Amino acid sequence: MKVHVDMNLCQSHGECVIVAPDVFTLGEDDILVWSEEVPDDRRAAMEAAVDACPMMAIRLEN
Repeated sequence: MKVHVDMNLCQSHGECVIVAPDVFTLGEDDILVWSEEVPDDRRAAMEAAVDACPMMAIRLEN
């Protein structure tokens, strides 16, 4: 699946990093970095990251 983050909405709260640290990290200057392609067996963690984002900046695509 593909992970999309709207960087116009993202405020780098890092909730997604807590939920799925293997996919999301905070890079230099607290700018979010993520893997755009994630195996389907990580769907539950990705859905949890979507739910955890206070800015609703993350979406998944099959």
